[in-house]
Amino acid sequence: MTLATALSVVLTTANPQRDAPLLQHWLSDPHAAFWGMADLDEHAVERYLDGIAGHPDQDAWLGLVNGIPAFYAETYDPARVLLAGIHDALPGDLGMHVLIAPPGGEPRHGFTDAVFAGVMTWCFDELGAERVVVEPDVRNDRIRRKNVRAGFTELHEVIVDEGGHLKTAMLSVCTRAGFAASEIARSRETAA
Repeated sequence: MTLATALSVVLTTANPQRDAPLLQHWLSDPHAAFWGMADLDEHAVERYLDGIAGHPDQDAWLGLVNGIPAFYAETYDPARVLLAGIHDALPGDLGMHVLIAPPGGEPRHGFTDAVFAGVMTWCFDELGAERVVVEPDVRNDRIRRKNVRAGFTELHEVIVDEGGHLKTAMLSVCTRAGFAASEIARSRETAA
């Protein structure tokens, strides 16, 4: 049995009070530097999650792998949040962010791919996305490579205002067909 088939990936609505301590721990890890939230304490993270929970065009998700919290994801309407006026959103576009934190902090071969595939499948199958839209920092080579392996097409650089902090981002989109034909989706299917 390969790692991909051994993992059960589930997303559940994040609870600000319950999940803030864990998310704060993940955000303070150096691998989360591109989130730009390393200096937030638990109360600030809770307020951040409360803001998402109270916003009609955003959602925060706690991700479980085999029942253990292992990642955090956000989805949003790119026509109304973050990319409004920057991205020519089409009906069915869904913005997405993901922060993966393997249990125990130890990287495991195939873990990130399995989680990423689970999040993409969730976006298409559960949330009804026609296209998933991402805007990683242009310097974040690791996630940009992961996005391309998941079927994303990099469109162009954009300047995104993340709560008063400007970042140069690589606007990228992925259709259901693009994901299905991707290296990450194909490796998941051959492992099953």
